[in-house]
Amino acid sequence: MAGLVPGIHDFLARNQDVDGRDKPGHAEREIRWPPKDRSRANSRLLTESHSVLVYIARRIVYVIPIVISVALVCFLLVHITPGDPLVAVLPADASQELAAQLRIAYGFDRPLPIQFGLWLWKAVNGDLGHSIATGRPVLSEVMRAVGNTVTLAIAAAMIGFSLGLLFGLIAGYFRDTWIDKVATSVAIAGVSVPHYWLGMVMVIVFSVQLNWLPAVGAGPGGSGAWGWDWEHIRYLILPAITTSVIPMGIVTRTVRALTGDILSQDFVEALRAKGLRETNVFRHVIKNAAPTAMAVMGLQLGYMLGGSILIETVFSWPGSGLLLNSAIFQRDLPLLQGTILVLALFFVFLNLMVDIAQAAIDPRIKRS
Repeated sequence: MAGLVPGIHDFLARNQDVDGRDKPGHAEREIRWPPKDRSRANSRLLTESHSVLVYIARRIVYVIPIVISVALVCFLLVHITPGDPLVAVLPADASQELAAQLRIAYGFDRPLPIQFGLWLWKAVNGDLGHSIATGRPVLSEVMRAVGNTVTLAIAAAMIGFSLGLLFGLIAGYFRDTWIDKVATSVAIAGVSVPHYWLGMVMVIVFSVQLNWLPAVGAGPGGSGAWGWDWEHIRYLILPAITTSVIPMGIVTRTVRALTGDILSQDFVEALRAKGLRETNVFRHVIKNAAPTAMAVMGLQLGYMLGGSILIETVFSWPGSGLLLNSAIFQRDLPLLQGTILVLALFFVFLNLMVDIAQAAIDPRIKRS
């Protein structure tokens, strides 16, 4: 035993300076990761990144049959409706020969499977045909209208989602209080009130009686071109507020339920018992509620991007809803098909982006 003591003193002497402090670099060697642990951490990071890429690739593969199915449904829905699409361009005294020539020109004389294949191939190459009523390319007509609808949807989403998240979080934190009852009443009213009726009321109040905001159109002089200045933003306020009411109510009720459920779970009580600040607890609540809330907001944004026929008709907003309405009444088959296809693709790819964002926020989604 006595022989071991000098050995210990020699070891300490080799690893200390004269004043008893550790030699430079000794502490760094103590906290440095061993090569085995470093390689394990790197492999874990590679595994995580690989799982993210696999998840994204899987979701993209799932989108392909959905897009084909959507194209098939869009094609069939407009063909099974009664009536002749050439009525919009044929004069009342048109001969049978002229009708047959137009039918051949538009490809309506071929079987439906061949029509679908040709239409799908042209659509993939960016050719959606020409409008029967106006003769202009369908793609340019649709993209111009979709651009206006996207502007309206983004403005409505900013209003509806902001108010919905605010009301939902407040109602969830102050559950079963008068604050909760007020926020819930606002949400129920937003979901229950018909938005086209609300649009007409807002036109009567703010445009006719008070003369604060314009009632119809997207710009001065009935212009359909959008510009980010006050003269154009004035035309956006009323339709954006009207469009945001239903998403605001749905997001409020969803976030309220999520917040109340998360606050009642054991891990929140454990965080508070450890002395965590309420702001940090609030951050954990938001992180756990984010995936479901994002899914709901993604669906609502998809509905708004699809365009509301009634709201755009009330305000004469030159968006996809108004274009779809005119295509239906004019029986403009190529324009109707192109509008439905583009809106459906917007909805599909928006859901894809929401799925990827959910996986980035919640790792459990990737593992499942």
